[in-house]
Amino acid sequence: MKDGAKVKDNVKIVLRGPDGKIKEVRELHNTVAAVGDAHIADQLSEVPDESPMSHMAIGTGDNSGLGTAVTALATELDRNALTSFNQGAGADDNDVIYIADWAAGDGTGAITEAGIFNDPSAGTILLYSTFAVINKAAGDTLQITWTLSAGSS
Repeated sequence: MKDGAKVKDNVKIVLRGPDGKIKEVRELHNTVAAVGDAHIADQLSEVPDESPMSHMAIGTGDNSGLGTAVTALATELDRNALTSFNQGAGADDNDVIYIADWAAGDGTGAITEAGIFNDPSAGTILLYSTFAVINKAAGDTLQITWTLSAGSS
């Protein structure tokens, strides 16, 4: 018998220049926070206590040394409401796809971390990732797509 309850996750980051052309693409694996695991269980319960995931944040620090004990970004730069979050379809119906966008002039800086939260300014972190610097200039746009897979279909 195969255990299908393991939560997997992946993140894709796309940086575009002022002309709309792709400057950089990163695809990475990341960490499901321990408090994020508890949040998933909360959301599946009869009466959830926590709000659903609603925001994504970017930062300039590195909390990767905390592993699954991460509860926040090390140095948060900006946090935006999710552009969308939807269940996958067909063979991917066990996925939740979270997307957030940063427009030109928003979240400008040397970005090295990102996370998904259930609050506009604090809240529970579900997923966390740290990576080599992505330099978002004032005219650039940024899109982060996170795919969280629960088990396998």
